Amino acid sequence: MRERHASQATRRAREFEAFVAGAAGRLLHAATLLTAEAPDDNPRARRLLTLSLAHTYACWDRLRGEDPYDRTRQYLATRFARGAWHHYGGPGRSRPHPASPLAPLTPQERLILVLRLYEGVAEEQTAALLGLSTERVRAVCHRATTTLLRRSRGAAPAVTAAKTVPS
Repeated sequence: MRERHASQATRRAREFEAFVAGAAGRLLHAATLLTAEAPDDNPRARRLLTLSLAHTYACWDRLRGEDPYDRTRQYLATRFARGAWHHYGGPGRSRPHPASPLAPLTPQERLILVLRLYEGVAEEQTAALLGLSTERVRAVCHRATTTLLRRSRGAAPAVTAAKTVPS
């Protein structure tokens, strides 16, 4: 009996290690986008990923055909939402890194944009995951996209002007 449990534990560990090897990079990138930290200095994103992977590992035997990536992404999103929305802008809270492409967005806008555009989660699934209406998800995604596009258009002329060489 002990041998059977030991072999199941070994199999479980191998399966989970293979999952982490394949998915951790993309999940860390998503977490870094959510926290709006610099890619090379992202302790909050790493902590968020570690908590999400630990939760997935704890549920590993109960997944039974469920996609572990989807489960981990769901937990990552809900964990971020719980922490970020309640503490956004409070004293002593970390601010987005100014070089982050999603820095001008609120945590809710970042979360919806990452889920919808980076992860490709459908509006309906995003709404259900976050407890919002589909119309609200659509409106927030549109507002966030508009903010980013407006910011990028404003920065382009300055870069172009700086590169102009007089004849």
